[in-house]
Amino acid sequence: MVVAIDGPAGSGKSTIARLIADKLGITFLNSGSFYRGITLSLLRAGTDLSDNERILALARSLDIDYVRSRLVINGEDVEDLLHSDAVDAHAAQISAIVALRHIVNDKIRQITRSLSVVCEGRDMTTVVFPDADYKFYLDASIDVQAERRFKQGVSSLSLEEIRESIKKRDEIDKNKAEGSLKIAADAVYIDTSDLTIEQVCEIIISKIHI
Repeated sequence: MVVAIDGPAGSGKSTIARLIADKLGITFLNSGSFYRGITLSLLRAGTDLSDNERILALARSLDIDYVRSRLVINGEDVEDLLHSDAVDAHAAQISAIVALRHIVNDKIRQITRSLSVVCEGRDMTTVVFPDADYKFYLDASIDVQAERRFKQGVSSLSLEEIRESIKKRDEIDKNKAEGSLKIAADAVYIDTSDLTIEQVCEIIISKIHI
């Protein structure tokens, strides 16, 4: 079974997808972790982020796996390193490379072939799993998105800087040549701005029939 959830940063989809996976007893998969992990690897290697060929070559060389809902690259659990300001600053740019999206999407499909998952990202419902059993699109106002990100305490940026960063990232995501952020016609739309995490979970669980 595939439960696919899309939405912008700060819509609550990562937290909610993880909780839904726990409630259903299946695997949580964050597609953004793959792009963030590749971005981390590129930064560590000092790769020119304007050189797509080098980016693709490095991405292909990485041994990427997903173990107990955590990203593992070349045997190293990098999950706790994926939300630094440096990775934040470049992940959207890297994920916009069409050929890289093909590499990541193939990897995600391969990993989920033998698993039931709750997966979240930007194009889970439209590109990666267009035939997902259940599709949801979570949204939130830009102010709520920024406040949630700020309260996570993982960024050294001010609230206003985070707001502008999210705004810029969402703009990039919505205008990607492929895998852009959009609402699938058959997805259930939920504005989470004024809802608690538990309320959103209840709405989603009520739509899923096991």
